[in-house]
Amino acid sequence: MTTYRSKILATGSAFPANRVTNADLAQRVETNDEWIVERTGIRARRVADAAKGELNSELALRASKQALDRAGLSATDIDFILYATVSPDHVMPNTACVLQEKLGAKRAGALDISAACSGFVYALSIADAFIKTGQYRNILVIGAEVLSPMVNWDDRGTCILFGDGAGVAVLSRAPEGDASQIYSTHLYADGWSKELFFVPAGGTAMPVTHEVLDQKLHLMQMKGREIYKVAVRMLADCATEALTKNGFTVKDVDWLVPHQANLRIIEAVAKRLDFPMEKVIVNIEEFANTSAATVPTAFDEAVTNGKIKRGDLVLFDVFGAGLTYGSALLRY
Repeated sequence: MTTYRSKILATGSAFPANRVTNADLAQRVETNDEWIVERTGIRARRVADAAKGELNSELALRASKQALDRAGLSATDIDFILYATVSPDHVMPNTACVLQEKLGAKRAGALDISAACSGFVYALSIADAFIKTGQYRNILVIGAEVLSPMVNWDDRGTCILFGDGAGVAVLSRAPEGDASQIYSTHLYADGWSKELFFVPAGGTAMPVTHEVLDQKLHLMQMKGREIYKVAVRMLADCATEALTKNGFTVKDVDWLVPHQANLRIIEAVAKRLDFPMEKVIVNIEEFANTSAATVPTAFDEAVTNGKIKRGDLVLFDVFGAGLTYGSALLRY
């Protein structure tokens, strides 16, 4: 059977217009800019307004159009849409189908992937496999979240952490002789730790009732200290595995693009890998944790501003609720 290589052909990203600073949050909960920055590295986040049409699918639509334009493709060139999100427009249909209609991608299959903050790398791995087998040529890989309706804005331990946004990559078959490629992806999960970060209600195990709403069980709950401990290990181990698998060392990597959960976690992982922070892509200061959107938006920003260039060796490294975690090594 003929096998192919996949490459990231182009990227795009989009954020809501409303920028919420730490000072803004301090008007609602007992906190301040210095406290938040010291513990998280976050200074601001974007918050979507559904009344203004800033839905998950609309952010993804903007980012997708940007990526397709940069790739020189039309929506009808897309064979499949893989949409990573835990904050879909609806329980059903899936948001990938909503986007397909809005985009006009008539030929595309459409699938949502729920792996929280690891979702984009999970989706990238599936897209890579589809292209390697020759089943598809052009795949839209999306990480998009509108987490703000799931945030308890009265809980200073969680409301400071999250933001909304969408990032997109067009994954395509790499031409013969093209150096750009996805070398490998590595996906893992730890379901035993699922209650470290979860939303108790909203599914069939606990449908939403007045009592659920009163107790705010439909909002995100997180055990931050416990997550910090496992996240650093997970990220370091996945990064090391990706490099070892492909015969590279940390010194070969041009850029590390980690999940943007907390600057402390990112710095701890870099230290554990003996990787210089000046080669780590970080956008958490301005956009906070956008879950599945963190890696594609940070990557797109670095590509757009010329920091990441064609031929660079790039390492994606993620973890999220589930717990899920993984990595992807690629030549951009």
